[in-house]
Amino acid sequence: MKNVQNELLWITIIFFVIGMIHITFSIIGLLCFIIPFALYFKYKKNLWCKNLCPRAGYFNKVVSKVNIGLKSPKLFTKLGFKKAVVIYFGINLFFVTMSTIMVSLGRIDAIEHIRFLIVFTLPIRLPQLLDLDVVSPLVHLGYRVYSMMFTSVIIGTLLGIVYKPRTWCSICPVNTLT
Repeated sequence: MKNVQNELLWITIIFFVIGMIHITFSIIGLLCFIIPFALYFKYKKNLWCKNLCPRAGYFNKVVSKVNIGLKSPKLFTKLGFKKAVVIYFGINLFFVTMSTIMVSLGRIDAIEHIRFLIVFTLPIRLPQLLDLDVVSPLVHLGYRVYSMMFTSVIIGTLLGIVYKPRTWCSICPVNTLT
């Protein structure tokens, strides 16, 4: 399969823009969690990370231009650390799922802000250029997916600036699981 990551970097940028048009469009980000595993189960290879991941294209084309290039800590290659990152994102997905169910049952209010690392509410309001009448569970899910993608891109960008551009890829839960 041809490596088209660098051409797909625009998907990463478009993802964050469409979240500003209306947050429910961010739900499409779930494809970045589904497609890699579908490809893996079909082809028994990690095609996503090696050839298709738009975030890897962003790291290759954008982050590489501001890269300091320090040596990555050995910790990033240790299986225990990679498992911890997988567990963290698994817990995050659990919270996304359960909180969306709770919103749909009317037990909690939908979040309408971006969170970093699932815990920290960012002090900025995401512009919503379209005013759509959408049920609150979809708004909640949109903000949760946007927050997960935002967190991983920020962490990946910081790691890529300090170390190699695709340092995030070495600890990315999708890469670890496939």
